[in-house]
Amino acid sequence: MSEIKIAEENSILTITLNRPEKRNALNDALVKSLKEVLREADSNERLRAIVIRGAGKDFCSGADLSALQKIAESDVMENLADAENLLELFSLVRKIKIPVIAAVHGRALAGGCGLATACDLVLATKSARFGYPEVKIGFVAAMVMAILRRNLSEKRAFELVTQGFEFSSDEAEKIGLINRVFDDETFDEDVKKYISVYEKVSRSAVVLSKKLLYQMDGMTFDTALETGAEVNTIARLTEDCQKGIARFLEK
Repeated sequence: MSEIKIAEENSILTITLNRPEKRNALNDALVKSLKEVLREADSNERLRAIVIRGAGKDFCSGADLSALQKIAESDVMENLADAENLLELFSLVRKIKIPVIAAVHGRALAGGCGLATACDLVLATKSARFGYPEVKIGFVAAMVMAILRRNLSEKRAFELVTQGFEFSSDEAEKIGLINRVFDDETFDEDVKKYISVYEKVSRSAVVLSKKLLYQMDGMTFDTALETGAEVNTIARLTEDCQKGIARFLEK
């Protein structure tokens, strides 16, 4: 059984984590396959958005037992290489040109919650559960903290990573960790409708917007404004913008 399943429909690529018997737990093979598919998708100019979801009952339950056993048996440098493997995945999601969207049902825990958090947008069913329980076994939700620190208040991020409790999709939406909560029964259709927006708006404008938004991390206010002006100028010269202005002037 392949660790990943892919399907393309109407310029949207759906990547399904395909280890349902293991609650789509992360292992080396799954992480490697996911990175390969994302890199390939990034070079596909037809695509407007990428959806990541899980097969079976859960989105992703974090590391599997074999991965934990590997951690226990590895030395410092081997563990560093293993951590950097997941770091590379989180970083890659942000570097992909088009939006990467997590569609979460069931549980998204530990590294699985980290994967969802790393995505540009997160959609979830009402019954979905989230959590960073690493602290319960002496682990640290370390790499996802770089993202949480940018998504949430400092105090809320502190609470999530030091108490390790599970929380509902409604709570996740309330604190700004996810974008939308949909009914379980209509989730698939609601996700399709939500993502279909990217089939209608300018691809080049979305690509430039994503890059600029993440570029601004750590910039001073003046530098961010100056960089915005540069991207604004580039956007004006794109084919999409030229055609958009022409259509507007014809009205």
